[in-house]
Amino acid sequence: MERSIGFRASDVIQTILAVLVLGTVSLTVVECKQGSVPDALHYSAINCRKHSALLTDFGAVGDGKTLNTKAFKAAIDSLSKYAPDGGAQLIVPPGKWLTGSFNLTSSHFTLFLHKDAIILASQDEAEFPLVSTLPSYGIGRDGNGDGRFSSLIFGTNLTDIVITGNNGTIDGQGKIWWDKFHQGQLNFTRPYMIEILYSDNIQISNLTLINSPSWFVHPTYSSNVLIQGLTILAPVDSPNTDGIDPDSCTNTRIEDCFVVSGDDCIAVKSGWDQYGIKFGMPTKHLVIRRFTCISPDSATIALGSEMSGGIQDVRVEDVTAINTQSGIRIKTAIGRGAYVKDIYARRMTFTTMKYVFYISSAYNQHPDTGFDPKALPEVKGINYKDVVATNVTYTARLEGIPNDHFTGICISNATISLSKMPKELQWNCSNIAGVTSNVTPKSCNLLPEKEKVDCAFPEDRLPIEDVHLKTCSTTETA
Repeated sequence: MERSIGFRASDVIQTILAVLVLGTVSLTVVECKQGSVPDALHYSAINCRKHSALLTDFGAVGDGKTLNTKAFKAAIDSLSKYAPDGGAQLIVPPGKWLTGSFNLTSSHFTLFLHKDAIILASQDEAEFPLVSTLPSYGIGRDGNGDGRFSSLIFGTNLTDIVITGNNGTIDGQGKIWWDKFHQGQLNFTRPYMIEILYSDNIQISNLTLINSPSWFVHPTYSSNVLIQGLTILAPVDSPNTDGIDPDSCTNTRIEDCFVVSGDDCIAVKSGWDQYGIKFGMPTKHLVIRRFTCISPDSATIALGSEMSGGIQDVRVEDVTAINTQSGIRIKTAIGRGAYVKDIYARRMTFTTMKYVFYISSAYNQHPDTGFDPKALPEVKGINYKDVVATNVTYTARLEGIPNDHFTGICISNATISLSKMPKELQWNCSNIAGVTSNVTPKSCNLLPEKEKVDCAFPEDRLPIEDVHLKTCSTTETA
């Protein structure tokens, strides 16, 4: 497989075959002398580091069999003393590095994976300690127990954290977790691959992530987040393997990523029912651009359904989806409360899709019986334009709530070409209001056609868009 941010058509086809036919994703790396980094490597980051060390300096063995959890912990603990002195970077060299969960405990820190490095997640539950459930969710998202397994790479209350590489790989070895989930054998929520909480200035970039036990990348309660150049691969029937889930985050930029997933390629979240309402931290000021998704049973970009802290000011552009169930899907329900508003998307291209435009109020799973049935979500200011979709079954399914209509929906310049066996009812609309302009097939009566309407897209720039990266090197030494 080509290790680059951009994908040629042949790469996409090979990836689809690997995921659909093989069932799990397997990558072969070029053999390199284990544990060595032969040349100085350069990479882009929000900040460079003064000090550097190799994982092998702390006794790690990259044979794919030796457990290296203690080596990762020792390396991170040792390098933490450099946080006030220019920061430090830990280089993961070529090899297969088996490990359990480990914490990033120091700010001003970079974890760098060589292109021929593979971090392998242990398949032993004991290597994933239990941590508290997220306060905005109340229970584990798998719906069981008061705790959850720690993520493979975890961090909290950090500043200036970089997880990057020259397309090095992290393999969650998730199949054992997927099987246990399907068989009802888990007492706690499965680990995510990367989760950073309560942090500021985060970069996750230029990596290949495969086979996560559950969600892949989960920045939560954080700000100034840059996610860039990720290749994320999971079997399309793997449970809950969301690609990127910004959750109660402010000022986030997701760009130049390719995701094949068993669930939503991106899922924007902000807490669940009464717990999210009480926590009250929205996801806002989010940019998503130059993004490609394959997910036959889920959404290219989902907003919700856990949106009880609110979702506002999401800007999406230059998105491609292939063989994916829906484009941007707004998911909510009675009991969620809060809002999804000021959503803008343009220049989206979809090939083979069930629903192009999808808003649903029927996501009625709740954390417990304590949700408030009077907490109705507000959905308004939804703007889509410049959309081309081919081989489509339904153009739109747009469902508000009686006495809580979803309003301000605008769709302009959208051309939808139907499949050979499309559904007769192309626009299924209820309890909504808005307009369309230059849209085919013709929209429903609740979205009347207006001439020369150009749906809104902001002209200003968010602060995260003006973050410029520095060229860094692995040659600095501790």
